[in-house]
Amino acid sequence: MFDLIVGTINNFLWGEGQILIYILLFTGIWFSVRLKLIQILKFKHMFSLLRGSTKCNKDEDDISSFQALCTGLSARVGTGNLAGVAVAISLGGSGAIFWMWMIAILGMATGFAESVLGQVYKVRDSNGEFRGGPAYYIQQGIGSKTLAIAFALCLFLGYGFTFSAMQTNTITDALNYAFEIPTFYSGIVITILAGSIILGGFKAIARFAERVVPIMGIVFVLAAVIITVINISEVPAMLKDIFLSAFGLQEAGAGAMGAAIKNGIQRGLYSNEAGAGSVPHASASATPIPNHPVTQGYIQMLGVFFDTIVLCSCTAVIILLADINISGEMEGIRLTQEAMTAHLAQGGVYFVAAAITLFAFTSVVANYAYAESNLHLFKLDNKLGRGIYTLLYLSMMMWGASATLKEVWSLADVALGLMTVVNVIAIIILTPTILAVTADYNKQRSQNAEPEFNADKVKIQGKTEKGIWH
Repeated sequence: MFDLIVGTINNFLWGEGQILIYILLFTGIWFSVRLKLIQILKFKHMFSLLRGSTKCNKDEDDISSFQALCTGLSARVGTGNLAGVAVAISLGGSGAIFWMWMIAILGMATGFAESVLGQVYKVRDSNGEFRGGPAYYIQQGIGSKTLAIAFALCLFLGYGFTFSAMQTNTITDALNYAFEIPTFYSGIVITILAGSIILGGFKAIARFAERVVPIMGIVFVLAAVIITVINISEVPAMLKDIFLSAFGLQEAGAGAMGAAIKNGIQRGLYSNEAGAGSVPHASASATPIPNHPVTQGYIQMLGVFFDTIVLCSCTAVIILLADINISGEMEGIRLTQEAMTAHLAQGGVYFVAAAITLFAFTSVVANYAYAESNLHLFKLDNKLGRGIYTLLYLSMMMWGASATLKEVWSLADVALGLMTVVNVIAIIILTPTILAVTADYNKQRSQNAEPEFNADKVKIQGKTEKGIWH
């Protein structure tokens, strides 16, 4: 019965109905047009903001823009980058990578929009820390408590429980394949390590992400660059195959094109999370420099770029340049490990096992922070509320260590899909606020002033919390 319910919802969202694909394409195009191709025309400015992103605006104990970016990347950079890309290629062919790029470019505008809202409507919790995300901008911007609770419940189902189980499942599977470590024992170790970090709260998670994410990203990119250089003669043929497959110009024809689009967009979204409403939680936690919501919108837009255009492309290159058979069945991390083995012999298995362990572990830690941010909405941001949530979260990690891949991925797809539907409705409704806040930022820059946001001087929908932007 459980499998039937999950399968029915997934079929509606991702399968024959493909509702989410159309929703996300529309949303990406909508914000790309309304924000005047901000992800392309303001590309250089987006990178320029990184220079001051490691500093906090006011209190040194606050979370910096860079820490918020790394926390967002911690959640984004996970199984989607290694296992998810492999799934997309095995089910959709090499053309799925092209459509993954397209949804990422459109998703950059969507990510900008939702991250700006995360900042505008952020609040302070019982510890005086910034909290925010779709539930908060739905409640304060739109004035709908019901829709806010609906999103928060979907978030707890996904990031609070299911995704942690899925990430743990992928880690234990990779370690079992590489070192024959029983999944139960590796699951215990991973759960204890995660618990030691998340008990320190959002600030501890942000500091952990700031230290680990840049290093693991650089090492993975360097490995892909080395493999590309070694196989440089094969690169033109690989790129040709990606573009031909993307448009169904291979022997398989239109059916292959449909599979490429579906799997590329689905796994692209799962990896970069643009529109899903997850990253605004990290965005809201920061005190950006300049002290304006749009600053963090640009910084988090970089997250989509790094996650999909850079890191997912690295995995795709590793798989497509390897002389291995891609079966056409759902393949996860094993396909990526086989590809690395083809390039680096047995060392490839160990490299991918180490990479997926780090990538997925950082996701587990950040996912906890996302759902924990919504405890304030239910007035559960106290010792008892956090204690119960933490216990349930760690229990789901232990369950995930030995669950089947199909069970975990299906539940993750349902949670992500439902979150996305609610969040997209909200950010479309709040488009006037996004445009007004962005115009305010651009106006101040055009006057050679450092942008500073004052909610009383900008026409926004709903209300913001007193003492933050007033």
